[in-house]
Amino acid sequence: MTQIDDRLHALVQHAYAHAPAVRARFQAAGLTPDDVRRVADLARVPVMPKDELVALQRADPPFGGLLAAPAEAVRHIFMSPGPIYEPDAGDDASAVEMAVLAMRQSGLRPGDVVLNSLSYHLSPAGLLVDRALLALGCVAVPGGVGNTDLQLQLLHDLRISGYAGTPSFLLSLIRRVEERGMDWRRDFHLRSAFVTAEPLPASLRQTLVDGYGLAVGNAYGTAELGFLALNTAGGLAMQLLPLPIVQVVAPDSGQSVGPGEAGEVVVTNLDPAYPLIRLGTGDLAVNLDPGPGVSRQEERSIILVGRSGEAVKVRGMFVHPNQLRFAVAQIAPGAAVQGIVGRQEHLDTFDLRVALPAAVSPSDALAAGMQEAVRQACRVRVDGVEFVAALAPDAPGLVDQRRWE
Repeated sequence: MTQIDDRLHALVQHAYAHAPAVRARFQAAGLTPDDVRRVADLARVPVMPKDELVALQRADPPFGGLLAAPAEAVRHIFMSPGPIYEPDAGDDASAVEMAVLAMRQSGLRPGDVVLNSLSYHLSPAGLLVDRALLALGCVAVPGGVGNTDLQLQLLHDLRISGYAGTPSFLLSLIRRVEERGMDWRRDFHLRSAFVTAEPLPASLRQTLVDGYGLAVGNAYGTAELGFLALNTAGGLAMQLLPLPIVQVVAPDSGQSVGPGEAGEVVVTNLDPAYPLIRLGTGDLAVNLDPGPGVSRQEERSIILVGRSGEAVKVRGMFVHPNQLRFAVAQIAPGAAVQGIVGRQEHLDTFDLRVALPAAVSPSDALAAGMQEAVRQACRVRVDGVEFVAALAPDAPGLVDQRRWE
């Protein structure tokens, strides 16, 4: 057995003893902790979709019976769309370790002053990156989301050499520099970028690397599980990080797919306080494995190809149709809504189509209210609202019109 096998077996034993929802899942599947001694044994455990995690938390708030530590040990509670509440008891250092590894491979070095433009509000991403930057020996500048002009001033005045955030916001900063008639290479000192939370098209990577001289690492991860994979050389393949345990499985059977086959990304963390065993991310990926059965995880790669559920990531945040329906209903009960996600010049656009009930008339004030309600519910800005006569009963709640070219 490997060290990872040993850690996994210890985690399963602890989770079975201390997390009622884990014990119930194992019992329903006819399993005991001794049935999962190795990573290969995880195939015996049914995949837990995110929707099931949401249902568990609603039935047994706040953590759905998955907390395997005393409640007083929890230091932070984060939230991701669903909503899903994520406790942090500080028992698992691997998430920070993997973030440090990914940042180092992306070109960040001790002593770098790094602008962290990921959200520190509810989402765990900002704080995770902050912790990793400090562990790497960098100086973290907690910019958070938005405030383009202020963050541009920080970049200039603090001679910031590293960036962590979405690639589209980085491009927005560069464009603002050019709008002001400044020269990016002459007047700024940024040389390395760790980008995440949204796709990085090849054309945008080329712009950042060739046009502005940046070393770019593109990380894939989830709010619940941290960073999972990294691409530093371009192309579609993302190399898996050593932890947490990542499997690509057939959605119908839960069994691992072969090399070159597509399946759902399923992840098992090693957090004794909040053990997530075989959590289905809803992301679909092609499995690239140079040595099936013998390769280490960090030798394998994945190519992300889409989502298996209804949620769509917009400007780094997952948006679910139910969030749109809830938000719009606060302003116009009975209205039907559809989100439209587009892409213009490497930036996401997000608009709403709304069909109002007969008794409600469209207005600019109504549209503004809906935009604000959705912003608060989803933490994503709405660019515009189009009032339409009707939406088909079977119309999708979200339409993703983006082309990643």
